Amino acid sequence: MRLRALLDTDALGLKLLGGEEELDRTVRGVMTTDLRDPSRYLSGGELVLTGLAWRRDADDSEPFVRILAQAGVAALAAGEAELGDVPEDLVLACARHRLPLFAVHESVAFATVTEHVVRQVSGERAGDLAAVVDRHRRMMTSGPAGGGPDVVLDLLGSDLDLRAWVLSPTGRLIAGSKVGGPALPADMCAELAAEHLAAARTGRRGPHRVTLDSAPYSLFPIRSTGRSPQASRDVRETVLSDWLLAVEADAGDWPEERLDLLQGVTQLIAVERDRRDAARTVRRRLAQEVLELVQTGAAPAEIAARLRVAAPVLLPGLGAAPHWQVVVARVEWEGGEVEGGPVAQSLLEEILVDPLTTGPEPSDRIAVAHTGDEAIALVPLPAVSSEHDGSEEGILADRLLESVRDPLSAGLDGDGRVTLGVSAAVHSAEGLRGALEEARHARRVAAARPGRVCAAGHQELASHVLLLPFVPDDVRRAFTARLLDPLRDYDRRHRAELIPTLEAFLDCDGSWTRCATRLHLHVNTLRYRVGRIEQLTSRDLSRLEDKLDFFLALRMS
Repeated sequence: MRLRALLDTDALGLKLLGGEEELDRTVRGVMTTDLRDPSRYLSGGELVLTGLAWRRDADDSEPFVRILAQAGVAALAAGEAELGDVPEDLVLACARHRLPLFAVHESVAFATVTEHVVRQVSGERAGDLAAVVDRHRRMMTSGPAGGGPDVVLDLLGSDLDLRAWVLSPTGRLIAGSKVGGPALPADMCAELAAEHLAAARTGRRGPHRVTLDSAPYSLFPIRSTGRSPQASRDVRETVLSDWLLAVEADAGDWPEERLDLLQGVTQLIAVERDRRDAARTVRRRLAQEVLELVQTGAAPAEIAARLRVAAPVLLPGLGAAPHWQVVVARVEWEGGEVEGGPVAQSLLEEILVDPLTTGPEPSDRIAVAHTGDEAIALVPLPAVSSEHDGSEEGILADRLLESVRDPLSAGLDGDGRVTLGVSAAVHSAEGLRGALEEARHARRVAAARPGRVCAAGHQELASHVLLLPFVPDDVRRAFTARLLDPLRDYDRRHRAELIPTLEAFLDCDGSWTRCATRLHLHVNTLRYRVGRIEQLTSRDLSRLEDKLDFFLALRMS
């Protein structure tokens, strides 16, 4: 802003005492000081506000003004509250150094002047930065020459003091400002993603404003450049795939110019997102081709040929032929109006960015196809040595969802489910068909469990739980109701804890001492509760058959 604009603002009530010919100077900031030598805190272009507490006599004005002029400040504004009128010696010193001087009436607080200047300067800097963002967006449209989202996020930090990060829907940090503080912790990323997904499911327009650890954040959705906000008829089609921009600030009182700037940043990042999606096209096609060969019963030699083509794309630089794992995912919504396959494909690509690599720059090396409501990932693993027993190789199902469960649960919002199944590693094309069926069976095991986000691995297919997904739903409901409903009713009426007691008793293999210790009960109290369970269900918990029935009923409930 220009100094002249300060005189045009009646609310400030500033009076010009000298330097009229310098009113076209640019103000880049504001500083309040009563130090005799504030030079260490000046960088040039400031409007300096002072209450004149530094002035003891007329001789102090000249050195103070000389310091300001040498620092390149734009102007000096002196308050009248301390001395009444601004001293003549200060007026003369400013005239000698061609430093514009304003008088601030005693009824005007310095905070009022400061707030006005900061607001005006911030708006103009936002406009300048918006031009930079637009230039980067045009450059990114024709290729990654603009430097990607990190460049603009750094500009937000350096020019507008806004720390910002780009996050995936699962809370993975994709890009972030390196200016102004440490990186955003992983648990905070997950919380912000969960807040964003929960807000997105309500249908409210962004930015969504939240507070975490006493700090305000504004969350801006990042949509594909080829899709308008109204293009999707149902938010569930994109809620689990859209990125978000998290800004450490409350956008509730931002001017339109700054909101427009952040919308421009989201458009720039959307271009980068589209570019990364386009890079996945080859991998998706490879996965689709291999999947079709496997499902149509093609000869192993033909499948092996396609895998040899896929290996350099997915594992560049590896001379040895990789091993493979199959991961199957399904996203299901109540009502069935939303096609789950594309949603599951995008989500599986995100979850499997690279669970085998723990570093700040995970590689994107998986290939995911979708057929119907199911997404299938072909995951290459580095070939292990012959001495390796393979017992710990590959992806473990129980680790896949550890860090993403909360964000996904927020996005599913009570009417959706995500289930995943993971196969064992196979070492040749002949094993892929079995791996695919194994992953599908494991996913059915996961689907039989309670919860919105579940996964199961091949290790669990040797257990009794393999049978549970294939029990018809009406049979499961009748079986569990017959055994457990009397206990639930009793717990509800008497505020008892028979169900938790039953679970602990079975988990302790029927040991009275261990179970009583776990529940912090006297053994006699435990015996009373178990007796009540047996009385209500007409079962005997000393019999193996009745223990097994209760165990299965709890698993299926």
